[in-house]
Amino acid sequence: MDHNDLTLRPISGPEELDLFGRLTYALDHELADDLAAGRRRPEWMWAAPRGGELVPFLLDSFDLEDVTVGARLLRTAMAKILPADVRPPVYHRMIPVDWREKAGARSVVEDRMAALDQTGVRLLAPPQNRLVFREIRDENEILGLMTRVLDGTLDAHSRADLTRMSARAAAIRHYEDELAHYRSPRDWWRVATLPDGTPVGFVTPARNDYHPVIGYLAVLPEHRGNGYIDDILAEGTRFLAAQDVPRIRAATDLGNVPMANAFRRAGYVDFERTITMSWP
Repeated sequence: MDHNDLTLRPISGPEELDLFGRLTYALDHELADDLAAGRRRPEWMWAAPRGGELVPFLLDSFDLEDVTVGARLLRTAMAKILPADVRPPVYHRMIPVDWREKAGARSVVEDRMAALDQTGVRLLAPPQNRLVFREIRDENEILGLMTRVLDGTLDAHSRADLTRMSARAAAIRHYEDELAHYRSPRDWWRVATLPDGTPVGFVTPARNDYHPVIGYLAVLPEHRGNGYIDDILAEGTRFLAAQDVPRIRAATDLGNVPMANAFRRAGYVDFERTITMSWP
């Protein structure tokens, strides 16, 4: 796309709101009143038309059809509007609750974030870095952690196992039936600890016979309720993403609501359900 014929400028006034609103946004209906009340000013409302056609517009209304053009427009407008020693304002946008599940809505959000990223902006709430991650030391350590997390587990398979065997035996069975057969190296697995080295939980990013997976994800009983599940899942997800995998799969019981919610918060999308039945 040729970007040399763009005109980067603020709108002249209320008479150009139609130009400013050609790419729709949920708050477009408020713009005229905002201008009249002084909550917005024409010189703060920039657009990048090519001829008579609008490419993007910005500030809290930042809409675009091209990521590179959007980033260029944002940099140009901020350079004109903001003094050199003034920190840019926070970018704030209303988005649908289910934006990750709908391809159109997801591309709208991610394209804008990509353009903003080119200007150096970052999410207001980045990972908190409350935890330290290290490799699992050996088989005994992972079995010990798997045994401990069965205390209060919401996983239906594990709860069923605990009616027939000890927690240690259930952990060994799970390990031998699943984790031991992963095709990926065991040094992918991570223990999450507090800065002082106290274990909080663990995650086993892996490849099974079919897909890259979050094989096991857990927080130790004494550390539940602190939101650590999000940090640990993020670490496992980042690790697999760094392997340039096409997708990452994971599974949890519907009854394990905290785990299911953690996957949703991380951007995982429900794509199928499984029914499991067993004989007594």
